[in-house]
Amino acid sequence: MKTGQIACLMLSLFTLYMWYSPNRPQAGDVTMPTGKLNSLSYTPYRNGQGPGDKTFPAPAKIAEDFALIAGEANGIRTYQALEGTPAQTAARLANHTGIAALAQKAGLKMWLGIWLGADPAKNAQEIAAGIAEANAYPDTVTRVVVGNEVLLRRELSVDDLNADIDEVHAQVKQPVAYADVTDFWKQFPQVAPHVDVVMIHILPYWEDKPLGLDAALNSVQTTTESFKKLFPGKQISIGETGWPSRGRWRGAAAPSRVNEAVYLRRFATQAAVDGVDYNIIEAFDQNWKYQDEGIAGANWGIWNAHRDLKFPLNGPVTERPSWPWYAVLAAIMGSALFAAVGMRNLRLAVPAFALGNGLAIACMGTLPLLYDKWQVLDAVVNLPLQFIFAFFIIRRADAILAGQPLPQATTGAQTLAALRRFRLPLNYQALWFIFLAAAAIYQAILVLNGRYLDAPTPAFIIPVLAAVLRFYTKDRPQNMGWEELLPSFALALLALINVMLEGSQNLDFVIWSVGALVLAAPCIMAAEAKKGKKKPKRL
Repeated sequence: MKTGQIACLMLSLFTLYMWYSPNRPQAGDVTMPTGKLNSLSYTPYRNGQGPGDKTFPAPAKIAEDFALIAGEANGIRTYQALEGTPAQTAARLANHTGIAALAQKAGLKMWLGIWLGADPAKNAQEIAAGIAEANAYPDTVTRVVVGNEVLLRRELSVDDLNADIDEVHAQVKQPVAYADVTDFWKQFPQVAPHVDVVMIHILPYWEDKPLGLDAALNSVQTTTESFKKLFPGKQISIGETGWPSRGRWRGAAAPSRVNEAVYLRRFATQAAVDGVDYNIIEAFDQNWKYQDEGIAGANWGIWNAHRDLKFPLNGPVTERPSWPWYAVLAAIMGSALFAAVGMRNLRLAVPAFALGNGLAIACMGTLPLLYDKWQVLDAVVNLPLQFIFAFFIIRRADAILAGQPLPQATTGAQTLAALRRFRLPLNYQALWFIFLAAAAIYQAILVLNGRYLDAPTPAFIIPVLAAVLRFYTKDRPQNMGWEELLPSFALALLALINVMLEGSQNLDFVIWSVGALVLAAPCIMAAEAKKGKKKPKRL
């Protein structure tokens, strides 16, 4: 076996280990009380569906969901009473195929939600449907939740909300609740006399000052106790709490599968000790929430959108169960890139496998998150360009280390001119400029309005590695104009601002900001070196 082949084998084995290491089973020692969760938020939409659809999921699909939920929870919380149009809802109620009827068959209790918004006519339809269902299934529907965060959304006045609550209260036998975030309960305490249950939403991940797991769980406990004092005599219920399994970091709040499992287990244990009534958000990932809440918003479920359980309520948790596929892809791409330069120069073995792993990370951070047509378009454009760029990078490094002449550089100005003619120059310099400019634009969006945007490391990981390799091979940018310098300096400045905005605890964005600085560095340093040469010598 030749030396290059041995290097490929060793680096492939190392790659497999590096993917396995962070994906070893974790949190097996974090347990929760034997039994089931109290309640799970349930929205019936499946992958590709959402509230904007004209059709409501079929009863058979909902029954399948309830069969899964019944194994892990005692009940569900719904958010809307209408199941399609008012006529369709009435038909389901009459045929015993509505959500309450299906919950009854599955042995689940139900907190029935009535969705309120700014449209009085739609509110009236929701109220009528909710009252009818609550009265038809008094043993299954144990609570009627009139309105969800409607004050937070500022879609109803507090007087109109109280009037709607009173209307429902007068016509059902179940306790009536209203659900909102804690700040709006404090702002509008006059709602409390109209309800039997004060339902509060405590989502530490979404707080203005996000908290890590330990601080978050302590906050839940202290907040619940403070509300018992704020509203004496009222039942205090946690209407929503949970943790996302994927998405952008917010301060110390890190979304991950392991963190979601740990949060829910520790919260359920704490709630059992304190006797707290609660509902977890949510049963199934809702991909449609990506439009309003980013990737994190689509990843709060215990099951994913394909109805695969993310983790058991007790036992070890694997962060990314699909990691072997990406590890194999990384090893294959590393070997292919090294083979593209003949496996001659061992100095390129590690760079080739770094690029191969970068391509696998790019796929892992893109392919599972195709929630809408724009993300599909981004993947169709970004991933092939990164794959192509990786081959250009390794071949250019090989030529430089071999002392071979490089092709004439395509400047940023030439690349922009070609793009204006709807042509894409496929060469190293053009792709370098395109990724550099795209990173600067995305970084500007992050700084100006990045609440729901993730760190874009997977989309730019190959260009960042290209920048590292430029330093390794002493490949200084040439023939630069303002087209290269503007995005380079802008990217570096905005990356520093982004770190200050996100904070040092946000490791996800710290890593991206370091990557952005690395990507900007070759042009900036080349410009500074050129400026230094132009300074006149002192006599």
